[in-house]
Amino acid sequence: MDTLRNMRIFVRVVESGSFTRAATNEAMTTAQVSRAVTDLESRLRTRLLNRTTRRMSLTEAGERYLQSCKRILADIEQAEAEAAAAHANPAGKLRVYGGTSFGQHYVMPLIARYQQHLPDVSVDLTIAQEMPDIIEEGFDVAVVVATELEDSALISQQLGSTAAILCASPDYLRARGVPQSFDDLDMHTCLHLTDASLPAGQWVSEGPHGETFRHTGVTPFQVNNPEALALAIREGMGIGPLPVPVALPGLADGSLVRVLPTHRLQTLNIYALYASRRYLDAKIRTFVEFLREKVPLVLTEQESALATCNVPSRRSTTAPLREAHPLHTASHAKSRAKTEKHDKHEVEHLRLVN
Repeated sequence: MDTLRNMRIFVRVVESGSFTRAATNEAMTTAQVSRAVTDLESRLRTRLLNRTTRRMSLTEAGERYLQSCKRILADIEQAEAEAAAAHANPAGKLRVYGGTSFGQHYVMPLIARYQQHLPDVSVDLTIAQEMPDIIEEGFDVAVVVATELEDSALISQQLGSTAAILCASPDYLRARGVPQSFDDLDMHTCLHLTDASLPAGQWVSEGPHGETFRHTGVTPFQVNNPEALALAIREGMGIGPLPVPVALPGLADGSLVRVLPTHRLQTLNIYALYASRRYLDAKIRTFVEFLREKVPLVLTEQESALATCNVPSRRSTTAPLREAHPLHTASHAKSRAKTEKHDKHEVEHLRLVN
């Protein structure tokens, strides 16, 4: 027996003053309406209506029950309206997860722009290294970066792709030379970014001649935070991979130099994950749509900025860095020794002549 349905019919009977009129309003037969009220009385074990062939009136219990039914049905209508509004109007709390670097440099700025358009949505952002169980921990949307996704019941939307670039400090390159190929990295100190999305101990380069795999071996320093790795690289500790937004400030101010600019490390896809496609809450739907629109634009802007940083100027450190290459250094040393020897002979000759 559907109690809520019978409660609604009972209220309609009282408000219309007739079983027949209530049946017409509810698109039911009079017998069905009468049966609903009878079932309700049987469940309650009390009479709600006194009815004869000519008139109908509420009992004392029926009067009290009528008021309770109206309150309950009004609360249900309000709850249904609020739930329906959630599908149409973005509002309430949106719980978002973002990976450590991507969450900080991409998701956070985009959330600020999203809330400018939809101020009724409050955002609870969690930035962490490990991806949580979205459903178990109550997240609405997760933005993750990975080579590929594991099989799951989650809905995914690909937002774009990104890749790390290799960087070093000018001082390091002056001391150790500039690698001209991916194989030259064997002669350099390689620093590791221990990220769950990257293969451990292995760099996969995507360059002009396709993919190149390189086992980086033992490293003197590794860290799971890109910003910390950028600091280590600036200190001249070695060559390391950095996400583009982490590298850009250093490339712009000259504290970092891009190494092997025609190469990138393994391309990673950017995904938005959420629980269900059906009856999607408006705040989730609009946020995912916003990410699908804005993330490619942000990636394009950063590529343009990276291209600008890659263009050397006449006063850049490019020339000194190239001279610091071991081969150039050795050749320069031999030339200088030869010149000094020649000058010594010239001085000795002049002394004898005089």
